Amino acid sequence: MRVAGAEPGQGGVRPVGEVFDPACRRCPRLAAWLDCGRAKHSGYHLAPVPAFGDAAPRLLIVGLAPGFHGANRTGRPFTGDHAGILLYRTLHALGLASAPASIDAGDGLRLHGVRITNAVRCVPPANAPRPDEVHRCNAYLTHELESLSPRAVLALGQVAHRAVLRAIGARPSRFDFAHAAVHDLSPVFALVDSYHCSRYNTQTRRLTDDMFHAAVSRAAALAGLIPGDGDAD
Repeated sequence: MRVAGAEPGQGGVRPVGEVFDPACRRCPRLAAWLDCGRAKHSGYHLAPVPAFGDAAPRLLIVGLAPGFHGANRTGRPFTGDHAGILLYRTLHALGLASAPASIDAGDGLRLHGVRITNAVRCVPPANAPRPDEVHRCNAYLTHELESLSPRAVLALGQVAHRAVLRAIGARPSRFDFAHAAVHDLSPVFALVDSYHCSRYNTQTRRLTDDMFHAAVSRAAALAGLIPGDGDAD
């Protein structure tokens, strides 16, 4: 498949994807961090966190990585910590989630036409994955994009933005990250950017509820899930 801005030597072809491995230990630092956590938090998931949501989504939302006391504890993306509050509330307001909050992996929550994943599947120390860790995990994102074929992707933060582009063989330097930016990656999908819905971003008002709602709404409209402007700029 030809992709605009593909890396030289790749011929515009997506990198090779791999099926998600729930027992992955490719990143020594992250594997050691999980092992350390098990000694103190025996009830936590403490393993690579799988994607969550519709099995045939039109919209794929890509975050950064699991939070230690959130997805790393519950085993579901954006569940159990502050970042998920605004995300799931917004999805519910748009009719894309069955409830306004994600409590735990067994709460019965369902997403409609939406799936949520992360650029990095294991919790990193200080919530900061290293570039090599993002790179190793990218094959899983490539496989998701290939197998799911979403119509739109919402990247939460610059790391997720670059990971999505790398996963399809596009050159990140060709597509600058900016909140509410829309990138036409035809014939693959439309990529919408948003600041990450982290505690820091929301409490400092770098990201407001209205800003986030607008970005998610645009992505959902591009995916054909809600009425609105379904054309990428």
